[in-house]
Amino acid sequence: MSHVIERCDVLDVLEESARLHRQVSVQLKNGRHFVDQARDVVTAEDGEWAVFREHDRVLIDDISSCGPTEPPGTSYRRKL
Repeated sequence: MSHVIERCDVLDVLEESARLHRQVSVQLKNGRHFVDQARDVVTAEDGEWAVFREHDRVLIDDISSCGPTEPPGTSYRRKL
């Protein structure tokens, strides 16, 4: 059984990327794919946007899925 990626899941992954300086793999609804680090998630009048280090900002609604590029650490020390 597969997990359905919801909007809140995408936001959580992007916010964690920005906070912990980790790269994420992003799949857009138009088929484009890239790997980058999120810098911020911004709410503006025209929607919520993910701001990346090396790519243009992306409207959250245009992201079909995203996830970390590396597995989470196994120790608490890695989270600091």
